[in-house]
Order: sequence, then C-alpha cells, then structure tokens
Amino acid sequence: MSRAYFGTDGIRGTANKWPITPEIALKVGMAAGITFRRGKYRHRVVIGKDTRLSGYMIENALVAGFTAVGLDVFVLGPMPTPAVAMLTRSLRADLGVMISASHNPFHDNGIKFFGPDGFKLSDETELEIERLIESDDLSAILAEPHELGRAKRIDGVRDRYMEFAKRTLPRDISLEGMRIVIDCANGAAYKVAPEVLWEMGAEVFPIGVEPNGYNINKDCGSTSVDALCNKVHEVRADIGIALDGDADRVIIVDEEGRVVDGDQLMATVAQSWQEDNRLSAPGIVATVMSNLGLERYLNDIGLQLARTKVGDRYVVEHMRAHGYNLGGEQSGHIVMSDFATTGDGLVAALQLLACVKKTDRPVSEVCRRFEPVPQLLKNVRYNGGKPLENDDVKAAIKNGEDRLAGAGRLVIRASGTEPLIRVMGEADDAVLLGDVVDTIVGAVETAA
Repeated sequence: MSRAYFGTDGIRGTANKWPITPEIALKVGMAAGITFRRGKYRHRVVIGKDTRLSGYMIENALVAGFTAVGLDVFVLGPMPTPAVAMLTRSLRADLGVMISASHNPFHDNGIKFFGPDGFKLSDETELEIERLIESDDLSAILAEPHELGRAKRIDGVRDRYMEFAKRTLPRDISLEGMRIVIDCANGAAYKVAPEVLWEMGAEVFPIGVEPNGYNINKDCGSTSVDALCNKVHEVRADIGIALDGDADRVIIVDEEGRVVDGDQLMATVAQSWQEDNRLSAPGIVATVMSNLGLERYLNDIGLQLARTKVGDRYVVEHMRAHGYNLGGEQSGHIVMSDFATTGDGLVAALQLLACVKKTDRPVSEVCRRFEPVPQLLKNVRYNGGKPLENDDVKAAIKNGEDRLAGAGRLVIRASGTEPLIRVMGEADDAVLLGDVVDTIVGAVETAA
C-alpha cells in the first residue's frame, strides 16, 4: 500500500487544503485513536502545538476525533515537539500528537505522532492509520455514548519539561557569566527556552518570542539566522542559539556571528563525550546529507559515522537498533537518546554549552572541529514519472560516481515532501564537483 497521507515526518501540507483540513484531522484522530485502543482501560492522548493560527482548527478537529472513539484528551497548548514526546511517557499516555510544520512558514501545518514509548510511529503503524482513514470502518467502531472521551487543558506541564531539560546537565554546571541570545522563531519554545537559560544563570537576550499566529519562522529561527547574528554582535554575546518553530532542531552562532551547523555541533559533543566515556558506541549516526568533513574528522579521532537516509526518524531507528546514543542531521536535529526519544533543540544547546564551560574557551574555538568539504546541492522540479529510473539519468549518475571515486561522493534522491530531485555532491575539487553535478542535473531536467 502506498503512503497517501504520511510523509517523512508525519502528515504535512498547506492549512485548510488537503490533507490539512478539519475533516481529515477528524478522521486522523479517529483512526489513530482506534489503532492505539488496545485494552479496556481508559486510554489517553496528549496534544501539543506550535503557534500557527491554524493550530486552533486542527487541535479542535483532532480532539473531536479522539473523543469520538473513546480516548481522553489532555490539551497542552504551545509546547515543543520534544516536550510532547517526553510528556507522552511521563503522563502514561497511549499516544502523543504534535501539531506543527516545524521550520515551514505559518500557512503550512502538520500532525506528528508519538507512541506510548515517546518514539515516532513505525511505517507499519502509519499505514494502518491510513487504511482506517480511507476505510468505511470508522463509523462502525465509534464509541458508545457512555464511552465517549473527555477533553481538558492541563497546566503545569511546561514546568515539567523545563525541569527535565535542566536535569540533563550535571548539578555543578552553571551558565553564570554567559551572555546568550536565544531566537525561538516565534514558535513553540518562546516561553520555556529563555526561562531555562535564565534559571541556569545566564544573562539572556531573547528574540523571536512574540508569536501572533503568522510570524512563526518568519525572518527568524534556525532557517533564518541574520537577526540572531546581528543581535549577538549588538549585545556582545558569547553565543547565539536558534531554534525552529517546534524546537526540535537548533543552529548555533558563535561570538563572532558565524554559524555552527548540526555537523559541527555533533562533532563537538562526540569528542567531549568520547573523552568522558559517555558514548555508548564508538561513533555517531547521521544522514547521507552530513558533510564528508564530519566523517573524516570522526575517523581521525577513532570514531565512525553511520549514515541513514534523510529524516530524523531514520537516525533514531538506527541508533536504537545498533546502540548509539548520539546522532542527528546537518540541519540541527540532534538526538541524544540518554535524554530524549527525538531531536531536542534546547537539550542539544545545553549539552553544547556544557562543552564550552568544560573547556573555558570561546565558542568559535570549541565548535570549529573540521573544515567542511565543498558541497553543492541543486534541486530539479519534475511534473510526474520517475526521472531517476531513466537510463540516461542512471548513466550520468554512474559516470559522476566514477569521476568522484575516492575524492568525493554523490547523493541523488527524490524529495519526500515535494516533486523535486535533489542532487548533492561533495568533493575537495570544487571545479570537478560543479561539472559532475551540472551534468547530472542536465540529464534529470531532460528526463523530467
């Protein structure tokens, strides 16, 4: 069965257009509720959201769907995605839901699920939910009137998450004396992130903390760091931290206003944890998009890099299957399984701050572990079909791989969210790299 609703990270699209409509959200709530209704006890689900205007619409539709099949609903309000995952376990819920389109603009929205263990759902479970959405079974298995679920908004859970985040650091670590700019992207962490840093002793300069339903990720956050860089210079901060709309990813800016991406962050934490014997496996997990420079750096210090396909869920699956406790993506999804079941931008930032305090050196020195290998990424839009199965495209890719053999690498893949072929290459020879990528792009354009 092909996937009609779920993409690489839940269900996502433009608000009030298929599949992000109240009607679909209602069916999604009913289908997911039925899928996780696995006994005769009272089942419960927690629902969090970011600050998008459409969150109200989707939240109410989901609540109606869950209560219609007999689940009790705890509505959390604006809450980071990793907090929803944590609270799903903490509150012994059968299911967790986050309403968010992550780093996308306000007009998009999405629905992410977490199982009772706090991990994202398997492909098989998502397919079962899709089958129920499309089936005629829903109306036949609704709850009886006396078995309908209840819904209530609960307070105090924000404090639970804040205490959890602070406890990921040793008690003797304080951020006293540090000047920190935090950009919350006008998103889900606009309250919790600045408060945690302030309670840890830092002098905090928050930006992106005035959500109005429309400005989430707009010229702010991890995908637009100019405002953060300017603020770091303005207040002479020691570090800048940028979260995205649902706070599951983080990008760092050093005291000189230069960006530190997820690859550099993972390299920094990996070496620190290696020195402290905290790595549960001799390496880390990242996706095929992480820079070749990271892989070389890790090899130089005796660690390996295990690669997965794009998507933090696949990073987590590999970590669980092979015993790793550190992994992530170049975009800033950093997963630390000793603490969380998914990417947590705030916790990752705190662990990096611990590395800075440990060395007592500037962020620019601590977080520059390797020189990135030149990387080139081009997207080719297509109107249908399967360009990557075209013989001429296959030949161009094979020729490119032969030309880069031993000197670089290629990653060519179809986007999981839009009709694009992504052509990415890395090589020490930038001229050779450009020629290889352009040749493949030309072949794909012809085939598309």
